[in-house]
Amino acid sequence: MKADNEEQVVDIVREARANRRTLEIVGGGTRRAFGGPMRCDDVLDLSGLSGIVTYEPEELIVTVQPGTPLAEVETVLAAKNQRLGFEPQDWRALLGSTGTPTIGGAISCNADGPAAVRFGRARDHLLGFRAVNGFAEAYKAGGRVVKNVTGFDLPKLMCGAMGTLGPLTELTFRVFPKGLSRIFVAMLPPDVLRKVAASPLEATALLHADGKAYVRLEGALDEKTAMLMRLGDFVETDALSAPVLPAPPQPEPPPRARLTRAVKAAFDPLGLFNPGRMFEGL
Repeated sequence: MKADNEEQVVDIVREARANRRTLEIVGGGTRRAFGGPMRCDDVLDLSGLSGIVTYEPEELIVTVQPGTPLAEVETVLAAKNQRLGFEPQDWRALLGSTGTPTIGGAISCNADGPAAVRFGRARDHLLGFRAVNGFAEAYKAGGRVVKNVTGFDLPKLMCGAMGTLGPLTELTFRVFPKGLSRIFVAMLPPDVLRKVAASPLEATALLHADGKAYVRLEGALDEKTAMLMRLGDFVETDALSAPVLPAPPQPEPPPRARLTRAVKAAFDPLGLFNPGRMFEGL
C-alpha cells in the first residue's frame, strides 16, 4: 500500500488497526536487512512522501518529507554551501541492497556518518517531526529551533526507533555550513586519533582501519594541516574507507526492555508497526 500524503497514511493505519493487520514501513527499501526479521501482513510504502517542504538557508533549517532521497536533500543543501551535520550514510554496498536511500530511513536507522564526530549524531539534528501513531492519529513533536522542547524530547526517541513507533510523515533538521575539506591518512596507531579528537582541529571524520589513521579537516585548511602534521606523519589522500555498519540491535537488559516496551505500547498498543525489527517482541 503506497501513501502519497499524510492523510493517506492515516487512512492506511486506521484500516490496519481495524483489521489487526501489521505493517512493514518502507521508504527506499535499502535498509530492510538491518535489524530483526519481520513477519508483517502488509507493506506501507512511504516513498511517495517525497520532496523539500521548506528550506531557509539563512536560518539553517530544512523541512523534508521522509521519502525524499538523501541525494536530493544533499544536492539542495550543497547549492547553498550547507550540509546535514550527521552525514547520513548509504549502506547499500554493505547490506547488498538496491533502491534509493531516503532521509526517513537514515533517521529511523540512526545511520550517522563520519561528520557526527564533529557535529553530533542524528538525534542532535532532528528538531521536529510529524508522524502517525497506532491510534491512526497524525501528530507533531518538537519544533523549528534547537531549544524548543517542553516535556518529552520525542525527536530523539524517533532516531533509531526503526519505524516501530509509527510512520514518519515530515522531518525538520538544522543544517550546517559546508567548508572545503581535505583528507589525510597515515600508518599510525589508534591513540593518534584520540590526540586529534582532543586537539583544536575540529576534525569532521576520524577513522582507524587496517592500521591506517584517517582524518578529514575542514575550514582554515592551511593552519589546520600544519597542526595535524605536528601530530603525525600524515599524507593527503582522496577518500575515506568504506562506511561502517553499526552492530545490529541486540536484546536489552530487562529494566530497559520494560521501559522500551512501555514506550512502544504508548505509541502503538496493538503492535502494528514493524514487529520484530528491533528485537523479538518489539
